[in-house]
Amino acid sequence: MHAHFERHAYHRHSHETYSFGVTEDGYQAFRCRGGAHTSATGMVIAFNPDDPHDGHAADDLGFTYRIVHIGPELVSGVLADIAGGTAALPLFDSPVVTDPVLARNLRGLHAALLGGASALRRDELLTATVGAMSARAATRGVRATSATGPLTGTVERARRRLQESYLDDVGADALAEAAGCSRFALYRGFRRAYGMAPSDYQRQLRLRAARRMLARGGAIGDVAAATGFADQSHLTRWFVRCYGMTPGNYRSAATG
Repeated sequence: MHAHFERHAYHRHSHETYSFGVTEDGYQAFRCRGGAHTSATGMVIAFNPDDPHDGHAADDLGFTYRIVHIGPELVSGVLADIAGGTAALPLFDSPVVTDPVLARNLRGLHAALLGGASALRRDELLTATVGAMSARAATRGVRATSATGPLTGTVERARRRLQESYLDDVGADALAEAAGCSRFALYRGFRRAYGMAPSDYQRQLRLRAARRMLARGGAIGDVAAATGFADQSHLTRWFVRCYGMTPGNYRSAATG
């Protein structure tokens, strides 16, 4: 994605991928992992998979940025190639990094992905970017995605229940029963583990499914109906809030 935003504000959301971005102009502000952050011109953004975050312009002039989303399996494969064996997934403790080398690599990779560079060139830039991000900005192996403490098992059961049947209109009582704890304990533990309420997590799963269907060229109304949204406008509203573009624009970019 390459975009300029002035008034748009991202709703709190997450991605199943690593998300690496560079702010090209202006200031973008966001909350992530319980803290407030600002990325200014030239700074790099690094989100781990399932890092909940929002985002908006820090002033009236807006901001311009590029961002790429890279699946953990691809990151793992690249790092294994670099290491000549197995490699742990990286964890980025700081979501904002000041590093001109990383910013330059990300701009080059992004431009190649959008500009029709050869497959060999894209692969070379991907390897260079992922390798540099891991070597210069990562702190340790990827964290476990489940909670710690006595609620670990219950929260994980609730997450699996949502993943396995994200289209179900499951209520809080049913989810708590599947998890084996009270509604309050589940809500508190789920937010601690994943940074959002179970209902928000369920909507993320539906949006991700919608994104996959749109990338295959699905009609927006059909995609909305198939992924648990009330109608096309409902899907569009949440898609724009979380991804900064309409479903139609995303489908055109993914299939063009």
